Amino acid sequence: MFISNVDAALEQLVRDRLSLTEEVGEVSFATPDREWAAKQTRITVNLFLYDVQRSADPSRSATRPEDGQTRRFRRPQPMIQLSYLISTWAGGPRDEHQLLSDLVSVLAGTEILPEAITPPGLSSTVRVSLGDDRHAAREIWQALGGTLRPAVQLRATVAADTFSWEDQAPAVERIAAMADRIRR
Repeated sequence: MFISNVDAALEQLVRDRLSLTEEVGEVSFATPDREWAAKQTRITVNLFLYDVQRSADPSRSATRPEDGQTRRFRRPQPMIQLSYLISTWAGGPRDEHQLLSDLVSVLAGTEILPEAITPPGLSSTVRVSLGDDRHAAREIWQALGGTLRPAVQLRATVAADTFSWEDQAPAVERIAAMADRIRR
């Protein structure tokens, strides 16, 4: 479920910050192969998820109040890195470059996806960064059978939904028996 939540948050970020309403254009997660590209007739930002792997970031744990009395906790969730190849599709190269430029400006200024656009249920914030140390864009375009085109790579790091919530033992507020023995 965490991948779908990250997808939804990225789409909302693109739509909000670029004013890309559904009437104006599309946000797609489809594989941008030759067949898909041939069908594009509208302004489109494509966020192609091409790699999922465990992040080197340390696992994160979480606690939350349930009913005012019982607290729930999760064992530390492993952090996962989602890698997206983001490309823009518009009327021509200049329009695509402008859209990509606007998008890079938005993404470069975003380190953590805002909580307001992140669906509930994620176990952590979603950290984002641009670029990929492996320079995989050229290889991805070749593997998809398409021609090389301008794109940016985005890494989103989020906690996986690996472990379930469990009841947490109530907090110890005082140790009466021990205090009585010390006083004696």
